[in-house]
Amino acid sequence: MKFVDAHLHLSDEEYSQCTKEIVSEAKKANVVALVSSSMDLKTSKESMRLIEQYPRLVYAALGVHPWSVQTIAEDEIQATVKFISQEKQNKNVVAIGEIGLDDKYKEIWDKQLTVFGEMLRLAERVDLPVIVHSRGTTPQILEMLPSYNLRKVLLHWFSYPITVLPKIIENGYYISEGPTTIYSKGIRDIVKKVPLTNLLTETDGPVRYSKPPFEGKMTTPAFIPTVAKAFAEIREMSIADIAEQLVRNFEDFFGVKLN
Repeated sequence: MKFVDAHLHLSDEEYSQCTKEIVSEAKKANVVALVSSSMDLKTSKESMRLIEQYPRLVYAALGVHPWSVQTIAEDEIQATVKFISQEKQNKNVVAIGEIGLDDKYKEIWDKQLTVFGEMLRLAERVDLPVIVHSRGTTPQILEMLPSYNLRKVLLHWFSYPITVLPKIIENGYYISEGPTTIYSKGIRDIVKKVPLTNLLTETDGPVRYSKPPFEGKMTTPAFIPTVAKAFAEIREMSIADIAEQLVRNFEDFFGVKLN
């Protein structure tokens, strides 16, 4: 069986001293593809280095995370846009991300909106799907997205409000869920309700999880088979069938063909 990690921050500094071990663990766990989502210009450049170092395994999503908007200067935003525009021809650059809005940073809300809009326009120009961060902001984001001509949309770690789920499904957006699927009733309910063809697995590492079986462990793509097993239980399918479908979904969303 093959597995996929559609969203983690492999270019994060926390991983910098152990990338080789993380990749080795992923291979042993039969994780055949992972998307290194970026936060800013520095991590976008690091994601590009990683796809060169680990071809046919690591893919890159490039962009400005709403958390980074707190400190980013206008010239860096423009430098990031320019960098992504230059790198878009690389077939292993598969998305614009991680981009979005976060209600925890309301004091910079207008700046978040400006940067998110700029990233969405960039996604239109380079014709790449987007990986969206929507903590506490999903309704606002769902209002914004139809104004843009986007190839595909992935709402990563979507959790609430459940009332917008029909709209997400109607628009054909994808949802990725990770280790919280093991123990969160709310996340399990989402995995049950979303069309199987629109689901993906993720880890969102290096974020750490506080409950078993991941408690106290550094998050790595090697967690993915356990997440896929939870998907299979929820959907009442064999893990082989769910894994096969998740690989197909990854290929369809990111426009790649996995080995």
